[in-house]
Amino acid sequence: MQEVESSRRKSNAIDRDWTKGNVFHNLLALSWPIVVGNSLNLLGPVVDMIWVAKLGAAAIAGVGVAGMAVMVITSARMGLSMGTRAIIARYIGAGDSKGANHVIQQYFVISNLYSILVASIGIFFAEPIMSLFGLEADVVAEGAAYMRIQFIGSVTLSLRILTETIMQASGDTVTPMRITVFYRLLHAATAPFLIFGWWIFPQMGVSGAAWTNVISQSLGAAVGLWILFTGRSRLQLNMKNFSFDVPMIWRIVKVGFPAAIMNTERFFGDIALMWFMSPFGTLAVAGHTLIQRIEAVLRMPSMGLGTSAGVLVGQNLGANQPERAAKSGWLAVGLAQGLAVIICSLILIFPEPIIRVFNSDPKVVALASNFLRIGAAGYLFMGLYFVMQNAISGAGDTMPPMLISLLNFWMVQIPLALFLSRSTSLGVYGVRWAIVAGWIVGAAAYAIYFWKGRWKRKKV
Repeated sequence: MQEVESSRRKSNAIDRDWTKGNVFHNLLALSWPIVVGNSLNLLGPVVDMIWVAKLGAAAIAGVGVAGMAVMVITSARMGLSMGTRAIIARYIGAGDSKGANHVIQQYFVISNLYSILVASIGIFFAEPIMSLFGLEADVVAEGAAYMRIQFIGSVTLSLRILTETIMQASGDTVTPMRITVFYRLLHAATAPFLIFGWWIFPQMGVSGAAWTNVISQSLGAAVGLWILFTGRSRLQLNMKNFSFDVPMIWRIVKVGFPAAIMNTERFFGDIALMWFMSPFGTLAVAGHTLIQRIEAVLRMPSMGLGTSAGVLVGQNLGANQPERAAKSGWLAVGLAQGLAVIICSLILIFPEPIIRVFNSDPKVVALASNFLRIGAAGYLFMGLYFVMQNAISGAGDTMPPMLISLLNFWMVQIPLALFLSRSTSLGVYGVRWAIVAGWIVGAAAYAIYFWKGRWKRKKV
């Protein structure tokens, strides 16, 4: 009977030892739930905008601008969680659940301090932040209301990201996916009730959209914490013998801070590139905005495989299996590149139908389709770029990815965008070709660094 029970538990993906068995199968088993979960999380801002759009132009503009500030905060938090994931994965790979639990206890401290900082910014600086964009008074008012609630409610987002990070690092990607399905469907279903005052609910407008996010993510965080503290995931948490461990807190910050900078830089990079698009008119800005949203979707498979590769790299390094860790990274690249070839082929054959999913204006479709065709040259390297970035970061070696990201942007993309758009006949297309160059150079830099293997010796 005990043998049957043991066999049943080992067949459960939650209890699988990811440092053993077929690496290819491990990658697939870990990555598909991450892809599903990340794709659903993309729906959050989309759902908000669908309903808020019915409130008028001021509401649309306010939520759009405030949403960018929210994304900066979220990106930084995700970077910190990347460092935590790398350290937890090392402990799990070494079979040290007690050590992993200690890391998580200290991350609770960091997460709560970060949430207090963000909430304070929301309380005191929501209006000044919105005013920086030179917006009209009604837009500032709408955006500040949305931003303040989102920032004050950041503690729930922190806890939700924390539970997801812990489960993924331990090798359980299915449970956080299920939680994401739950709270995102709840968010989508309840948003109009609070925005428009349906049924027994008050009409809250833009504030209703923000509260729906906070409430749904609070429930997602609550479910995640319940699962972790009751042992229904691979790693059971407890707060026994908790004490502040300043050296461990410093280790987490030291690994996570470069990843936070890298994630935040990506957002500011998008703003800078939009600045190059603006002189070419509204049509160019609209087309570029559409492509950015499409690219966010196209990144999902590579990001999912990259996160999975990072978990496998971290756990295998913890188990003193650096060559298996390297194999995990290269296999993930092969899978992601295969998907990239298929995606690029579809883009080259059907660019107009893809754009029409988002916009039917003939002029926008024509220009954005050309942008998409140019982008395909860079998307071919998407798998290499994101998988290597996440695999290296999963080893806890987060400084090189940060440097590659920063240098690639400021020394390749920005100078090229300026030169090609202003000094050649390419015009607006020069900005898009500069972005392609960034994909290629970044992918090459990541591949070379991963191949050299310095990350194998990284101590976290």
